[in-house]
Amino acid sequence: MNRTPRRRNIAPPREDVLAAVMATVAERGLDGLTMAGLGREVRMSSGHLLYYFRTKDELLLQTLEWSEARLGAERRALLTGPGTARERLDAYIALYLPDGHRDPHWTLWLEVWNRSQDADDDARARQAAIEDAWHRDLTELLADGIARGEFAAVDTDRAATRLRALMDGFSVHVTVGIPGTGRERVLDETRAYADETLARLAADTRATGVPPAS
Repeated sequence: MNRTPRRRNIAPPREDVLAAVMATVAERGLDGLTMAGLGREVRMSSGHLLYYFRTKDELLLQTLEWSEARLGAERRALLTGPGTARERLDAYIALYLPDGHRDPHWTLWLEVWNRSQDADDDARARQAAIEDAWHRDLTELLADGIARGEFAAVDTDRAATRLRALMDGFSVHVTVGIPGTGRERVLDETRAYADETLARLAADTRATGVPPAS
């Protein structure tokens, strides 16, 4: 007797699930992201999703890592591309800051940060790896600008820490929609800070021959 073969419930590729998470956050925000709703989007049960990702926290962190990998490739391309160090710094700043209110990547980042209070050591290490990649690329860019004579001879690690802290604060304001802190204003303020602390100091150094104290 012939039997109709039973269809297998084949899970979609991991990247499809993570892309669906980002699309849901972009469209409906984090409140609209449920395991049941996501399961319907990718044609999986919420139980299957939990089988593959274990917890919602893990799903969010993996989605952030996936999004960061894409941003990392874009960041490395612009940092090794043509142009002055200052032009590449402007591009880094533009990539770092959110696109606007409820930017999905930054919305996800803020949620992962919030949940990290109770995260285990592995999750914390993975979050730190994301932060370290941005910091490392920025310090290398600043060092290149110093070598080219475009930036003052500052402590690159300290300067990168301060610049990223400024951008983090601004990014929170843009993402949550605090009035008066839209993307364009924040871009202007951050670039002005870079002028004041790097480019203008470099010009002073060339004029006087005396590097500023770091």
